[in-house]
Amino acid sequence: MRGTELTPELAACVDEIRQHAVDCGLDFFEVLFELIDYDEMNMIAAYGGFPTRYQHWKFGMDYEELRKGYAYGLQKIYELVINNDPCYAYLMRCNNLVDQKMVMAHVYGHSDFFKCNYWFGATNRKMMDEIANHGVRIRRYVERFGQDAVESFLDSCLSLDNLIDIHSPFIRRRESKNRKDREAIPQSVHAPRMKSKSYMDNFINPPDYLEAERDRLIEEFERQKNFPEEPQKDVLLFLIENARLERWQRDILSIVREEAYYFAPQGMTKIMNEGWASYWHSTIMTEKAATAAEIIDFADHHSRTMSMQPGQLNPYKVGLELFRDIEDRWNRGRYGPEWESCDDYSRKVAWDTHEGKGREKIFEVRRIHNDVTFIDEFLTREFCQENKLFTYAFNKQTQEFVIDDREFRAVKDKLLFGLTNMGQPVIYVEDGNFMNRGELLLRHEFAGMPLQHSHARDTLVNLFHLWGRPVHIKTRVDKRTKILSYDGVKHEEKIVK
Repeated sequence: MRGTELTPELAACVDEIRQHAVDCGLDFFEVLFELIDYDEMNMIAAYGGFPTRYQHWKFGMDYEELRKGYAYGLQKIYELVINNDPCYAYLMRCNNLVDQKMVMAHVYGHSDFFKCNYWFGATNRKMMDEIANHGVRIRRYVERFGQDAVESFLDSCLSLDNLIDIHSPFIRRRESKNRKDREAIPQSVHAPRMKSKSYMDNFINPPDYLEAERDRLIEEFERQKNFPEEPQKDVLLFLIENARLERWQRDILSIVREEAYYFAPQGMTKIMNEGWASYWHSTIMTEKAATAAEIIDFADHHSRTMSMQPGQLNPYKVGLELFRDIEDRWNRGRYGPEWESCDDYSRKVAWDTHEGKGREKIFEVRRIHNDVTFIDEFLTREFCQENKLFTYAFNKQTQEFVIDDREFRAVKDKLLFGLTNMGQPVIYVEDGNFMNRGELLLRHEFAGMPLQHSHARDTLVNLFHLWGRPVHIKTRVDKRTKILSYDGVKHEEKIVK
């Protein structure tokens, strides 16, 4: 499914906005815009931006949600852009001209971020072609093994697609090896020899006996080794290398894992990415592209995009305001030891060294940070106070959400906990031969993100389908260690010391 070519008017706008982006210093992949209607936009968005992706009922559910949200006036997709070289971007045919120009400027901001941000550096820049290849392979498996078998296995794989090590593309955590070719047996493993005279040695310590005894000791050594030798965070890779899977199943799991790593940087940089694109669409529109007749409509639509609903974090708004705050601070020299050590409130209010390094600084921030380091480094007490940030909690007595804390440290910690590991529980493979029975033991590392038992039970069911043996996960509940288990028939929970 492909959209139509742009109208001459829109093509002229693309050329204009592109030149403005270049003049602003953006370095982007070339962008190919396509014009589509709202139903096509919802369909492409449901497929994660890839119309050639394999079919699955999950994408159908996402499409229905998007379609109904648009029909009922609850949501509207203004832009959709793909991290690819060249970038593919989709424009809604029904949008008015000022919206199209705003979206174009926003897209060029995204394309610059995709190309220049460090965390996107390891992604496949030809993913449009790769995803089409994935779709062909899975459709062939459907033809060969049947829709039910492939879809059922794909269900299990997709439910586990967050069990990856999001930092592994940048860190070499282990040597590439699997269960069959792990570290060689130490040469010091020898069978014990009985004392004997040299001329009687072949009779007292027969070579066949010594070799058989050495094999037994090696087998015992292997059995006692940790498997894996260290906890492994990339659960999908562990399953690919060690689960008893058919070749086609291993290939499908590899496809799911590859796509999970492609999409991971988008989850790791949601606030920065949307904030960066919003910064540039607002800058380009207000300073260069919007006419006098368009500026009111732009301001109206921009403000709706930036609006914050009660109890929700709008990444567009937070990212935009943080980039503006960084630019203002570095323009006025509000950073460094002298600024940090100043206790004079009136002096801080009037502080301005006229350094003018703000634009240079935000380009540097765009290049090296992700959301966690972005918030940790640049969220200041002054920013929280100015933007009235606070934490909230559910009051059981009044049965409503109330403000829990306005203190800066609490607000920052809450944000960081929610962003760590993209807001997902941190899970490791701890033992692939648990209790020496070939069972799988996972460990939940509590890092501010608790494990929801209902989700954990469903995950164990899907893990069992892939591992083929009982599966367990170790977690902490009320300061006690608990193991949740599933053996293919029933769930069990037990407290361990």
